[in-house]
Amino acid sequence: MTMKRIGVVGSGTMGGAIAHQAAISGFEVILQDIEQRYLDNALARMEKFMDRAIAKGRMKSEEKSEVLARIHLTTNLADLSECNVVIEAIIEDLEAKKEVFHQLDEILSPEAIVASNTSSMSITVLAESTKRPEQVAGMHFFNPPQVMKLVEVIRGYKTSDETIEILKKLSIDMKKEPIEVKKDTPGFIVNRIMIPQFIEAIRLVEEGVATPEDIDKAVTLGLNYPMGPFTLQDYAGVDIGLHVMDYFYEEFKDQRFAAPLALRNLVRAGRVGKKSGAGWYDYDQ
Repeated sequence: MTMKRIGVVGSGTMGGAIAHQAAISGFEVILQDIEQRYLDNALARMEKFMDRAIAKGRMKSEEKSEVLARIHLTTNLADLSECNVVIEAIIEDLEAKKEVFHQLDEILSPEAIVASNTSSMSITVLAESTKRPEQVAGMHFFNPPQVMKLVEVIRGYKTSDETIEILKKLSIDMKKEPIEVKKDTPGFIVNRIMIPQFIEAIRLVEEGVATPEDIDKAVTLGLNYPMGPFTLQDYAGVDIGLHVMDYFYEEFKDQRFAAPLALRNLVRAGRVGKKSGAGWYDYDQ
């Protein structure tokens, strides 16, 4: 398949940045969302990102203009009809994603591929919403997609070898390093490893072993991670972490993935993090 045009559904933090990285890599991109204000916000984030790069000498002003010219914004899903690959990057809600996949299946050409940026949900279940399960796969980028090198390319039960190879090549063309997840399992690789680490860190706080600050320091200095588990949870949003743990527990029925009460109480209190610093560093034991 000759890749000409990439579609992205959802212009939030991840969707907008995936579209941006595709345009930086030379692809024509159609970015779709349900309201123009979401698209405008995504475009503003892209411009801010590139303005910082220009200030640091990593990009020229004319390159910024070229990238922006390759990005087309729309609120009409049907405008993605001529895309070779569409990457879904909406909220982590299974029913909402299934509806998007069903609509895309009706809109796209028979040979087009539909991929999901989901961080944990079943690719096989999403594929069941289409008549093209062989052409459905996961394509999980990491935040921020313009910087993080990894892409998990995930097989659903019926995903074809050809689809996997096309998406791996697309990842490389987008200047990323793909790995293949050979079995559709909740959390894939990175989140399957990371979520139990989050849970154990929270349990250490619950048991009074150490503060979130000292656990973060221990992990960054002792394991050489770029940030500790509590900083990372606050950055992503502790409510999202709780949602993923509950999903894992429902799927695996394994106590390893049972969300700690302290996390549930933090979310109930409305301290959800999301880069604000409010969250674990505002936790009152």
